[in-house]
Formats: sequence, C-alpha cells, structure tokens
Amino acid sequence: MTYTVNCSILLTELPLLERPAAAKAAGFDAVEFWWPFGTSVPTDAEVSRFENAIADAGVQLTGLNFNAGDMPGGDRGLLSWPARSTEFQDNIDVVAGIGERLGCKAFNALYGNRIDGASAQRQDAIGAENLATAAAGVAGIGGTVLLEPVSGAPRYPLLKAQDALDVIARVKRESGAENIKLLADFYHLAVNGDDVAAVIEKHASGFGHIQIADNPGRGAPGTGQLPLGEWVARSRALGYQGYIGLEYKEPAETAFSWALRA
Repeated sequence: MTYTVNCSILLTELPLLERPAAAKAAGFDAVEFWWPFGTSVPTDAEVSRFENAIADAGVQLTGLNFNAGDMPGGDRGLLSWPARSTEFQDNIDVVAGIGERLGCKAFNALYGNRIDGASAQRQDAIGAENLATAAAGVAGIGGTVLLEPVSGAPRYPLLKAQDALDVIARVKRESGAENIKLLADFYHLAVNGDDVAAVIEKHASGFGHIQIADNPGRGAPGTGQLPLGEWVARSRALGYQGYIGLEYKEPAETAFSWALRA
C-alpha cells in the first residue's frame, strides 16, 4: 500500500519543516501538505526552506493545497470567495512552481464557504472560473486540480461527492478543462451522510486522490467504525492507482501504530 502522510494534520508536535523527516523516519516515502504559508505569495526564502525540508528528508511531495485562507479561523478556501479571488489567482503560479520543482502533480483547491453579501450564483460562477484558471495553470507540469467535499464547515456548500462532481462537470463544460478530479476523503463523505460504498462503485476509477480518517473523531484507522480497509481495497480493485492520504488526528507517538490491510 502506498501511503502519503499529511504533515499539516499529523506530526504537529514538531515544527512544520521537521515533519517530512519525521514521516521518513516513521517509514514513509511520501508526504502531502495543506498550504504551508501565511500568504498566497510567500517570499522566495520561505518557499526554498519548505522545498529543502522535503528534498533533504528524501520524501516525495504528492499533494499540496492551494491557499485556503485561515483554516483554524474557519476559512475553507478562496476559490469562490469574490473578495479574495485575486489572491487565489496569484497563488496558482506559486503552487505550480513548487509542484514543478518537487515533482508534485496533485493540487487541492478548497471551494470556499458561502459568504455574506454574495449570491450563491455569483460565488459558483467565480469558483468555476478560478477552477478553470487553476487547471490551466498546472496543466503545463502535468498537474491535476482536486476538489473535495468537506465536513464540519456549516457554510461550505460541497458536502457530498455529487456536489463536487457537478462543479467539475460545469467547469469541463464551460472551459474544456480535463484535469480536475474528485478528492474522495472517505471521512468527510461518511460524516456528511454520503453513501461511500456507492460513490466508490461509480467513481473510484476516476478519483484524483483518496484521503482517510476514521469516524467518530477523525482519528487513525481502527479507532472508529468506518470500513476503511474495505473501501480502499475496493477502490483499488476498480482502478484507483494513486496514493492513500493519511489525513487524521493522532499524537505522534501513536500516529502510525495501526495495521490497515488494503
């Protein structure tokens, strides 16, 4: 099984730039990150420190989020946020540059919460335009933009797989973009009441990425009740060939002391 450690939610006892080496020491060869900077356009020195931390650890960066705003403060993306649309667009070249230098080809664009003072129709139009721009921005390095349903964010409009797939279909229809895919986070889908098994049966071969955590609690596999091993195995059987993102909450000392068979 090819796992990739999300170093933005795991190993958080360590400074951010020490986490890739810790993931390597734990036996993993791949990592992924949410946007690791405070702004859409960090300094060259900040970017170099981040890239060097990954290269020096000897791990592959397999996924990177676009800037999603203040995540601890409740933001869930800039993609459809009218007042911050330019910030998102400015972020695209930075993300693509990191991807090109580190060989990363998967980039998660969180859709964004509904915003007071902006109609859903306007936000969705802006979101579709920005998704198309992002897809074009990473196409040159063979990149894929990922779109995911999210739980625990009351104003986030993409709750089930079909919500994200409908947006992807709209962007493809309006712009012709082919490199936007569903990020199937089994935890978020399950918490939001989606039929995860049915989503897998219908769409697994086209998943852009899979992430896992158990429920309740968003803990490590085996701490809850989700059949994660079965879901991963079925996704593989139906053609999914990518990494499995470990995006759960667990103290560093016990973060990987589970035995998921898939």
